[in-house]
Amino acid sequence: MNRGPRFKLFLMMVLEIAIWGAWQVQIFNYMPMLKFEQWQQNLAGSMFGIASVVGIFFSNQFADRNFSAEKFLAFSHLVGGLALIGAAFAKDFTPFFLCFLLYGLFYVPTISVTNAVAFAHLKDPARDFGLVRMGGTVGWIVVSWPLIFLLSANSTVTEMRWIFLVGAIISFALAAFSLTLPHTPPKKAGEGAAESLAWLEAVKLLGVPYVLILFIVTLIDSTIHNGYFVLIGGFLRNTIKIPDNWINAITTIGQVAEIVTMVILGGVLKKIGWKWTMILGILGHCLRFATFAFFDKPEYQALIVAVQVLHGICYAFFFATLYIFVDAVFPKDIRTSAQGLFNLLVLGAGLVIANFWFGSLKAQWTDVDGVVDYHKLFLVPTALAVAAMLLLLLFFKPPTMRPQETGASASAH
Repeated sequence: MNRGPRFKLFLMMVLEIAIWGAWQVQIFNYMPMLKFEQWQQNLAGSMFGIASVVGIFFSNQFADRNFSAEKFLAFSHLVGGLALIGAAFAKDFTPFFLCFLLYGLFYVPTISVTNAVAFAHLKDPARDFGLVRMGGTVGWIVVSWPLIFLLSANSTVTEMRWIFLVGAIISFALAAFSLTLPHTPPKKAGEGAAESLAWLEAVKLLGVPYVLILFIVTLIDSTIHNGYFVLIGGFLRNTIKIPDNWINAITTIGQVAEIVTMVILGGVLKKIGWKWTMILGILGHCLRFATFAFFDKPEYQALIVAVQVLHGICYAFFFATLYIFVDAVFPKDIRTSAQGLFNLLVLGAGLVIANFWFGSLKAQWTDVDGVVDYHKLFLVPTALAVAAMLLLLLFFKPPTMRPQETGASASAH
């Protein structure tokens, strides 16, 4: 494949994930400004989980079989951008949530569609997809920088709206850009039924002990991972005293580290294997949250900023390893469905649990003056990370220890 189409696919990923990154870190600073109650914040924060479940069935059963991918992306991002504008200017919870949910219902399916477009047009997906997908990480990093100038140190509601408006602008840009992408025709009619059967086979694999353990650990780690985004904005703003306009940029230290960690991931997997690489990923969560818990004072601002680098280890060593493991070990005909099953934990169940649980704990451990006991709060994900590591250490017994010991058609049975 020549560089032109590959660059287009890279830019597609940059824009795709930048939309998400624009609002994710600061939304839990924005909603209290509108005086939303805690349950309302939890529900709005769970939007991605709701949209993930609905989006999978909509995408698989309707969109994929009736529209070319580039037209589906263009329409979805046009509607999503309009919905983000609605969310930005909504002052009451009901219109805000409906606009935000509408955005999610159209945005979430595009995550898998952009992956499908990339796989369809890369000559060697195994070699090139990682580099193309890295565009998403670049997008998350780049989108934080305009907010340094659009927000202030103590942003008003009017200023904070820019987290949605920037996302909307990028969404419109991607809607237009999608029409220039290579044509990707709809799936054939018979493919949907085959995918449904593959989903059933993927679920049946939960009867295999090591798959069940990995499923449980992924649910725990997904809850921890999403809990970070629920809590980090308020923690940096109110406890560590980071200016509003620098919060997004500081959290992107983790994404920069993610790029570096992804480069060395292959070597680490070959050296220490599946189990210990995943344990290292969860250990990153443990160390990060323990640092937040025991150094929750403004005088430790430099340490809290520096520890954001652990995000790279948390993501690459667990989640990226998880997807590589599924692709290497699971039966070939159900790998895509198995990836979707684990994605439901990351973007669905884990996200919903994190929003309601950590949001409720935060409200419970907030005193009458509005001060959150982050020491107690961050010990919860720390303990969960320890439990997940012990589960992997004691009970995860995969059929192969390292990537090179398995072939493309290795079975999970």
